[in-house]
This record gives sequence, C-alpha cells and structure tokens, in this order.
Amino acid sequence: MSSAIPLPARPQSDAAIAQACASDLRDAFADYNARFRAITQRAKRRFERREWTAARLDAIERIELYDVCVAETSRRLEAELGERVGDRGLWSQVRDRYAALIAPLLDQELNKTFFNTLTRRFFKTRGVDPASEFVALDIEPTDRLTHPVPRLNYTATRSPEELFQRVLAGFRFEVPYADIVLSAQRIAAAVDAQLPRWEGEPKVRAVEMLETVFYRERRAYLVGRVFGEREFAPLVIALFHEDQGLRADAVMVQRDDVAALFGITRSYFQADLQTVGDAVVFLRTLLPRKPVNEIYTVLGRAKQGKTERYRHFYRHFESSDEQLTLAEGEKGLVMAVFTLPSYPLVFKIIRDEFAPSKLMTRQDVVDKYQLVFKHDRAGRLIDAQEFRFLRFPRARFAPEVLEDLFDTCRSSVIEDGDHLVLTHMYVERRLRPLNLFLKESPPELVERAVLDYGLAIKELAASNIFPGDLLLKNFGVTRHGRVIFYDYDELCLVTECQFRELPKPRDDDEEMHHGAWYYVGDDDVFPEQFTEFLGLPRRLREALIARHGEIFNVQWWHATQAKLNAGQFFDIPPYREEVRLLR
Repeated sequence: MSSAIPLPARPQSDAAIAQACASDLRDAFADYNARFRAITQRAKRRFERREWTAARLDAIERIELYDVCVAETSRRLEAELGERVGDRGLWSQVRDRYAALIAPLLDQELNKTFFNTLTRRFFKTRGVDPASEFVALDIEPTDRLTHPVPRLNYTATRSPEELFQRVLAGFRFEVPYADIVLSAQRIAAAVDAQLPRWEGEPKVRAVEMLETVFYRERRAYLVGRVFGEREFAPLVIALFHEDQGLRADAVMVQRDDVAALFGITRSYFQADLQTVGDAVVFLRTLLPRKPVNEIYTVLGRAKQGKTERYRHFYRHFESSDEQLTLAEGEKGLVMAVFTLPSYPLVFKIIRDEFAPSKLMTRQDVVDKYQLVFKHDRAGRLIDAQEFRFLRFPRARFAPEVLEDLFDTCRSSVIEDGDHLVLTHMYVERRLRPLNLFLKESPPELVERAVLDYGLAIKELAASNIFPGDLLLKNFGVTRHGRVIFYDYDELCLVTECQFRELPKPRDDDEEMHHGAWYYVGDDDVFPEQFTEFLGLPRRLREALIARHGEIFNVQWWHATQAKLNAGQFFDIPPYREEVRLLR
C-alpha cells in the first residue's frame, strides 16, 4: 500500500499575509510598551533607595529602547516577508488591517507612529506617503479620548494642613517622611502664599492628584490641581529624599513654574502611565499653552512628540504662504539655520564643510547632539529633535535660504521637481539669541540675563557639560527670561577638559608675541580668558564677575572635575528658589 504524497503548501493570500503582519506589529508595539513601562517602574525603587547612578542609566536605556525595538521588528519582518518587504501594495493592506486591530486602543496614535517609523525605514520615504503610512494632519491625537486618567480626590473638611497631610499620606513609599506634619504645614502655607486672590474662605476647597508619581533625577513629583470656590490652579509638590527620610521640597501652583518643570530643557520624566493620551489631556488642563508635542516628549514618548510637532507645524505651514527665512543672529560656521517667522521653531542643517577653526567632522556634530539627547540637561540645554527626509516646496524658501542650502549644505538637499527634500536636520524651539537680547532689552532685564548666563555655565558644569564655546550668540533666552545653551558643536564633558592657568611670559618677546606663544592642546581650556571673548560692557562684566567669578578661576573647574570624577552628584533644583519650602 503506497503512502500518500503530501500536497505542496498553498501560497498564502495577500490578505492573510497582511493580517499576520498587522498582528505581529501590534504585538511588537505592545512588547515595546511593556518594556518601556518596566524600566519606568524602576524609578520608584531608585528614588526610595537613592540609586541615582542607576536611575540615570535607566533613563538612557529607556531612550534607546525605541530604536532597539524598531530594529528587532524590522529584522523579523524582513525575514518573514523576504523580497516582499518592499511591496507598497502589500503594506497598504497591512496598514488597513493594523488600523482595525488598534482601533479599540486608547493610545492608538502611539501605535501608528511605531508603524510609520518602520515603513519609512523600509521605503526611505521622502516627505509623507499616504499609500504606506498613517497620515492624520487634521486631527489632534487627544480629540477622541474620553477615558479619565486615574486620580485621587481630597476635600478640605478641616484645616488646609490636615488636607495636605492626607494628600502626602495617600502616596505610599517604602521610606517614611522625616516629618509629615511639618511638610503638610509648609505646603499649606506655600499654597496660600502663591495662589492669587480667590473668592471665599478658605481658599482651598479640594485637591485632585494624579495617582501616578512623576520621577526625575533626585526628586519625585505629585501632580494635580487645587480647587477654590470657582477657580482651580495646577498643584505640583516636589519630594526630596534625604538622610532623615522624605520631605516636601517645593510647591508650585503658578502655571509658569509648572510649565518650566515640564519644559523643553529638562530630561524626561519617569511616570508609569497605563495610557499616555489621557495623561496628556489632564496635563493640558494645567498647561493650556504647552504644545501637545512637548508634553508627549517630556513624558518620555519622544517619537510621538516628533509626530505631533510635525503635525502641528505642517498644519500651520499649509495654512499660510509665508516663506522660510534665515534665523536671526550670527551665521553659524557649522549649521545652516532657518525658520518660519510666525512659528516658534528653528531648523538646523549640518554644513558640508566647516571653517578651518572648527576641528571636527560631521559625525562629531551628530555625536554631540546624541550626547545631549541622552544626558541630564539640567534645565540649560534645549531638546533637539532629529528629522530625516522632510519635504518642502521650493517656492516657500526665501532666496537667501536657498543660496545658503545649495552653497553649503548640498549633500543634505535633494531636488525633486518643485520640492526640496532635506535629508537630515535638527528641529528646536526658537529662542532669542542672547547677544541680540542684550542689545534690545531694558537695563534691568539685560543684567538679569547676564547673571543667569553665569548661573547657566555653573549648572551645566555641575551636570558635567562644558559648552566649549561660551560666546553669547550660542545662548538663547526663553520667554521666562531663562538663559539656555543651544549650539552643541563644541560641547564636551567637563571631565574631558584640561583646564589650565595662562602661562606667564618669561621675557618681552613672549609678552609682545602675537597670539599664543605657548602650546595649546585640543582639550586645553583657559578660564581666565573667558571674559575677553564675551564683548560685555564694563558694568555688566563686573556684575558677572561679582556674582559668578568662580567660572573664571581654574581652581574652581579643577574642584568641579574632582567632584564629578569621584561620582559626587550636584543638586540642581528644577524650580525657582521662591517656590522652595523652608528647611
């Protein structure tokens, strides 16, 4: 009796392949999300045990996780699909099946961004491809959200002090408060002092807090709202872990203070949110002027932040006929920088060649931006998002921008009919260059900015960052008057610098010599010379030296290096001294 010959396997239909790929992609993003949350959930233990070095490593691991998961998924799909991985028709079907699978999910926009990241890498998409990716430029990602973020509610039944003691007790830590009654008393007093005049007595009728605790660097934040008779305000309580236990370190109820805490110059929060979109909706009630893209980004969802930034900019760009112009300020030697005057962003493209004074390569510049992306920004480094293959109509560029791009950035520009495709750029929030701010502002704001410039250098040094080039043109001023560093091509670690005293000339020939008569290495820095290059009037230079004279002293830099090399952490509170509680 002969055995039956097995029939060859029937080839799968495109519909079946598309369904299988869509399921794989849904599961791949779910895996990424689970791994993201697993890292985030470590933050509570790091805070309770004061494991600050491990917390920083967690932050870097979480930043890198997205690209790790995209690469894993990409390799798996390439193995499964073979030569069909580049079939746009098939991917159009995958997209439709994927959309149906994720439709019930609250955070489906994050799933769509993950899908788009993969297809853009497969197809090297230039601009937007509606046939193979999700395009939703007319819909805010939070418009469909009706699910309330989990929160805790407290009513003022007795005194404000008793109310805030209940609030603190509602969040469980393995470490006790050093004095929970004293912390509650100080919170109540600070809220009363900071709140504007509200009708009725008492001012505070109720408090509503997110269940999720927000962690960043050495602090934990309780985030919510405080309610009066008819008004409400943000409420953020910063907790600090010291030897004696936990204590409340600061209270913020003013929107500007909370906006700065959730700002573009800070590292990302570790906040274990079951869903992200509903938290974004809640935070928008606290910060109505804060763009959605910045909220997603500061919550650690940097890719979604990029998607929302592009979505919002593109909508504005399409609604006007304004031209892209060169950004104000001195022309950069490393970057070409342009902007849309009515929109608060700048676009930065690395030039093909640098001036002879710039001893670096293109890869060196990319590495500097990667360093900033992963580093503790200490509130003094602006967040720069990396974009590839953005398409713009040629007619929307001012002639001087076209000239600059074609003359100095030719390798980053592709001409495609009536459009230009810019293959690689960094996008940042636009700030007013400090050198221009000092020329156009009233004297009291000028002096305040100069003194904050000195403080910025100190705080950057405390986070192991040396700007490299301390010229005023490389710093900008926010709308809150805060001085921020944004030109990263010469940035380096403080621990890598060789801070030296200026050698004393041995004779008249050396003293009269034009230029340096002594050897200067690539990593050598002479703090005594800093003031010579700032171009500040005498009054402002003297004010800077009086307040921050240490930064011009080589011994101060050596001491800072020694502390950093010893693993010592400098505490840089991410809020004004005025909102800190008495110790």
